[in-house]
Amino acid sequence: MSRLKVAVLFGGRSAEHEISVLSARWVLASLDRTRFDPVPIAIDKEGRWRIADEAALLAQPDDPRRIGLSEVGAPVSVGQGAGLLADGERAPIDVVFPALHGPTGEDGAVQGLLELAGLPYVGAGVAGSAVGLDKDLMKRLLVQAQIPVVPWVTLRAASWAADRDGALARCAALGPVAFAKPANLGSSVGVGRASGREALAQAIDEAFRYDRKVVVERGLVGARELECGMLGNDEPIASAVGEVRVAHPDGFYSYDAKYLDDGAEICIPADLSAEQVARVRRLAVAAFRALEGAGLARVDLFLGAEGQLVVNEVNTMPGFTPSSMFPRLWAASGLPAADLVTRLVELALQRAAERVPR
Repeated sequence: MSRLKVAVLFGGRSAEHEISVLSARWVLASLDRTRFDPVPIAIDKEGRWRIADEAALLAQPDDPRRIGLSEVGAPVSVGQGAGLLADGERAPIDVVFPALHGPTGEDGAVQGLLELAGLPYVGAGVAGSAVGLDKDLMKRLLVQAQIPVVPWVTLRAASWAADRDGALARCAALGPVAFAKPANLGSSVGVGRASGREALAQAIDEAFRYDRKVVVERGLVGARELECGMLGNDEPIASAVGEVRVAHPDGFYSYDAKYLDDGAEICIPADLSAEQVARVRRLAVAAFRALEGAGLARVDLFLGAEGQLVVNEVNTMPGFTPSSMFPRLWAASGLPAADLVTRLVELALQRAAERVPR
């Protein structure tokens, strides 16, 4: 049987560019070569698509500060019904793995392009990707589904510029500690923890460097940070539950703590009772379904001191870096790297086959 052609998209124009490159390396290294033939496609920070040199990519360092894309490679475009076009010639593709994080890659933009081209792809569709990346829309849908979330205030750039005092007064109701986050970004890029009015204003200013919409959330002091992986389409299943224990000067699971300074301990499985694990997994499945999830996701939750569970975020294309929780959760659940990637490709093809013609 011939091997399926799997195009792995990575890079992109978002601030998570380097994390995407690291994720693609993991996916390519984990791909079962007896079943799949990879086609690595790099998207540079100007949005240009090129066929990438896999060997050169795999030889690059793990440090996101040093990893980069080669300028060498045939330009690629996407045409409806023609798969991918490299130097004007068709490159048949069976399925796309968009290992992209952040705007233009994880927000439904690339997913819409692939839908128009008729190409199956790994992960959530246009709607699920869009609401999964936008933390404000995500929370609103979760609340509508009666899923508990961290209390928040949404700010927009124009209103923040016009009335900073009024915005800070609204945020003051969240409590003494708050987090400011770009609404449409991940990997903790632009996220700041603040205690006090001036520190919060600075954190909000920093978050607005990355987005025109910012979410300010209540800081849940003393809460435990839990994560659960999702896998499936209409009948998703939940992985083992992991816990992040942060020991970093930033005081939270920041970009530096995740990728640069080894500033967190990952505990899999988390030290929880069987009843707590069951509650986490049920809530994770409910959140995945409420946001039109498909293929995969990582659901991040907080467990409060009184035992209350709330959903923090749902990441529809979680990281696949050497330190990422999602593949480690599934490895602990009995699904090693090659089997996990194979299952994701199978789910993408299944979803494409079940699509109703319009």
